[in-house]
Amino acid sequence: MENYGKILLVEDDLSLAQWVSEYLTEQGFHVILCHRGDYVVRLVKQHDPILVLLDIMLPGMDGISVCRELRSFYQQPVILLTAKGEEVDEVIGLEVGATDYIIKPVRPRALLARIKSALRAAQPSTQLSDEPVEYIEVGQLSIDLRSRNVKVANKEVVLSNAEYSLLSFLASNADKVLDRDSVFMATKGREYDGLDRSVDVLISALRKKFADDPQNPQKIKTIWGQGYLLVSAAW
Repeated sequence: MENYGKILLVEDDLSLAQWVSEYLTEQGFHVILCHRGDYVVRLVKQHDPILVLLDIMLPGMDGISVCRELRSFYQQPVILLTAKGEEVDEVIGLEVGATDYIIKPVRPRALLARIKSALRAAQPSTQLSDEPVEYIEVGQLSIDLRSRNVKVANKEVVLSNAEYSLLSFLASNADKVLDRDSVFMATKGREYDGLDRSVDVLISALRKKFADDPQNPQKIKTIWGQGYLLVSAAW
């Protein structure tokens, strides 16, 4: 059987962890199981998995805190598993650097699709390391595509991986209305499923970080029924 790489599965529900592990193993992944949040950093450093599946409610350390700590050194995808499905969890999870989130109960084929799309979306960032430095510049917004450094008026703005991916795509298509399917395909490697609100959550987070009035946004606009628009003149 083909081995697609190691996945670290962090889940304290032992029955759920077992069947997810067995399913992903059947699909060609090597699964490392962990049942406590405070063990995750050590295991990631030890095994260097291609992706982490991380439950939010964990003994030892919650998944949000774990994700925040991982993002100080780990750049591969982190997908959160949550039973709550509340917007606050989505916002906090994405702000601390989660790549995506899945609401329980987990459906096997949907989980596999999310994993594959997250891995596909992560590939372009590794292809830039040997290329010349490239920039996107829109007004006073500057994005270094090699270092992933983002500045506005020469002041650095710290973004999560998900925020960076979305902003880079919007900025590279400044003054163009981008539909949801295009945004999802470019930033997540999959089509919009009609339910996922993660891009809306990220748009809200970006507006907050760039002081764009959420009630009357000028920099990143939502064009109802069409998509999203980064307005170059506002930067």
